[in-house]
Amino acid sequence: MKEQFPYSLLNKDQINSQMNYLGALGISFLFIIDYKAEYGYVIREDELDERFIRFQSQEPGAKSQESGIRTEQIEWEVKPISPELYKQKFDFVQQQIHQGNSFLTNLTQPTEIVTNLSLLDLFQLSSAKYKLWASGQFTVLSPETFVQIHAGEISSFPMKGTIDAAIPNAAEIILNDPKEQAEHATIVDLIRNDLSLVADHVEVKRYRYIEKLTTNKQNLLQVSSEICGKLPENYRERLGDIIFSLLPAGSISGAPKPKTLEIIEKAEEYNRGFYTGICGWFDGKNLDSAVMIRFIEQQGEKLIFKSGGGITAKSELIKEYEELIQKVYVPVF
Repeated sequence: MKEQFPYSLLNKDQINSQMNYLGALGISFLFIIDYKAEYGYVIREDELDERFIRFQSQEPGAKSQESGIRTEQIEWEVKPISPELYKQKFDFVQQQIHQGNSFLTNLTQPTEIVTNLSLLDLFQLSSAKYKLWASGQFTVLSPETFVQIHAGEISSFPMKGTIDAAIPNAAEIILNDPKEQAEHATIVDLIRNDLSLVADHVEVKRYRYIEKLTTNKQNLLQVSSEICGKLPENYRERLGDIIFSLLPAGSISGAPKPKTLEIIEKAEEYNRGFYTGICGWFDGKNLDSAVMIRFIEQQGEKLIFKSGGGITAKSELIKEYEELIQKVYVPVF
């Protein structure tokens, strides 16, 4: 008989107080928070059981675990939302943007995938900067840092802009694309404002640099920036307060954040759940966390991959639909 997931789901206040308490004591823990920042888990290091939950943080491109499955044996069929239904949602978002209710809205949708890999297989086979597996629930294979806290400095690395690396002059194309420039600038401004809520001396250290992502389908180029600030001396006893002040993550919601969250709710018409929430690790001194994208969820007998992208006034329907599907990949190579 399959054992039940042993960890209790906590509400926002419980997560917040646990993070503050454990942070003040310097006790290591894993935290997982849903997209709406309403519920999640805080699991102390001594309570982690790899039969039910596993988390890894590593450099991109690090070798994945050995497995009996070879990459050429992997089955991967994608069943995305229809172009017609996506158009309805896209048009609604653009209407809201043209009315001045949002500058940037992150529109996501669920895609059924058919594969011979389990959630645990995906976790073990994939090479990603952040990997999380929750038994019977989901697997996360995220390339995107949410925030890092090291020696009192908080840093965020929003990712906005994706292109097929095989396209000639791909890096030049995406860096010079007006739509991508506007979208990235909006997110950097939003994250800078968010960090200013919890930190002083906030600055953009690196702006629009390129990272390469290797996937089971193709290589992609992703555009990121780095934003940093200085936290107060007592930040460890306020870890929960700091994290919740920044949620939901700007890179997966939009700007201005409160109104854009309302637009997302009306446009998407499905439950993101833990997708685009955050997960992370506090080692007793420093904190590292990820935005939960590249997200595969177990729904009964089906596996659902949730993906999307940022919509602006300059967005083109076909390109955005193609991006949504392009992001339905796993970093197995």
